[in-house]
Amino acid sequence: MFGSIWFSFFIALAVLALGLIMKHYLPMFSKHGLLPRGSFGWPFLGETLCFLRSHPSNSTGFFLQDHCSRYGKVFKSHLFLSPTVVSCDQELNYFILQNEDKLFQCSYPKPIHGILGQKSMLVAVGDTHKRLRNVALSLVNTIKSKPDFLIDIDTTVIQLLDSWKGKHQVIFCEEARKFTFNVIVKQVLGLKPEEPQTRKILQDFLTFMRGLISLPLYIPGTPYARAVQARSRISSSVRSIIEERRRRGGGGGGVSDGEINSSSSKRNDFLDTLLSIETLSEDEKVSFVLDSLLGGYETTSLLLAMVVHFLGHSPSALQQLEGEYQKIRDTKQKDEFLNWEDFRKMYFTQHVISEALRLGNVVKFVHRKAIKDVKFKEYLIPCGWKVLPVFSAVHLDPSLHANAHQFQPWRWESQDQICKKFTPFGGGSRCCPGSELAKVEVAFFLHHLVQKFRWRTEDGDHPIAYPYVEFQRGLVLNVEQISV
Repeated sequence: MFGSIWFSFFIALAVLALGLIMKHYLPMFSKHGLLPRGSFGWPFLGETLCFLRSHPSNSTGFFLQDHCSRYGKVFKSHLFLSPTVVSCDQELNYFILQNEDKLFQCSYPKPIHGILGQKSMLVAVGDTHKRLRNVALSLVNTIKSKPDFLIDIDTTVIQLLDSWKGKHQVIFCEEARKFTFNVIVKQVLGLKPEEPQTRKILQDFLTFMRGLISLPLYIPGTPYARAVQARSRISSSVRSIIEERRRRGGGGGGVSDGEINSSSSKRNDFLDTLLSIETLSEDEKVSFVLDSLLGGYETTSLLLAMVVHFLGHSPSALQQLEGEYQKIRDTKQKDEFLNWEDFRKMYFTQHVISEALRLGNVVKFVHRKAIKDVKFKEYLIPCGWKVLPVFSAVHLDPSLHANAHQFQPWRWESQDQICKKFTPFGGGSRCCPGSELAKVEVAFFLHHLVQKFRWRTEDGDHPIAYPYVEFQRGLVLNVEQISV
């Protein structure tokens, strides 16, 4: 009797396994002859682990190199538990980005939803995303229009670099995060770096970021579980700040999305303006603050670290920056703050930032899915399939960029920074709304850093894509203050 029970159990297990294996491989043969070439890898896992294998961020990595050489720049695979079309082709990438909500839709893995929150603009789709993005653009304009915005950036840079006096070595990624966090928390929440709430939110944010790039297992004690809990604590802190602002009389009197610009002059800052928007629910406002902190903190600090890393290996670019900054400084009084006119004069700085974005690849790829059958050239992308446009593959394509694996900011003197082969901030309706703010922060930081310090990087401390990019040792800099 027991033998027959065990036999039935193994038969059921075998049937279940066979069914799952067929479900894994069956899409590979659907509409045969029209799909891109490729492979689905192992049952269940597919090729996800190989795709996510770490590699220098200024390379495409073995997986993409191997698959592009075998199947071409567009190929099929099985990634993140879904049949997938991977695109390393600039034309298809551009086509995907320009057809958001028409043919394709944002589709991040469910664990990302769990950690970012269901109301996050980063995972929202359709009309919800359009509504949130319109608010984001208006709020960015609110920040830019504040007279103190640039002064806050300038002051934060100066204070940070003053703390380096007497030091011979700094871990730059930590310093960059400290700088960008202090800037964004002041702009979004009106908090100063020395306030207890700021330090509390920063600690929770560090936990949040570690979980964002971890294995998504919600088991007590894991980085993912701690990150979900940290997000809850950050949300509570933000709600407390919002309630305190309301008690002080801020954020009264609602406005619609379209009225934000006209009424922003009557508001004090980002948070007051956000609280006045009637079209956002309370949860959406809290999530909006978290999205703003995330965008203004981690990606901007990583871009800044990339720039400093590449400049440490390019004396000629550093020398040209010195000349550019000296010309600006010669037109200003001692201790006079930088302004928008100064930023617009930083032509070569813009080229340096663009080249760091191209070569360093802060964002390697984005997640999309086809919401209907899509025919592109000779390829068919079936409805429901995941689609991954890989930006780094286009940025490092030697047929599109001469000497693609070298840091050459001068290429941007004759190359348009808005083009199909350069998409560091995404594209279409999901292009990063705060990209210019990030560039201003990096430019102002460089202006002061280059005039006050010289630095050397440590051997072997390179940016690595996991696929999330980070420096192996935090970008250790040996610094020497310049005598003025």
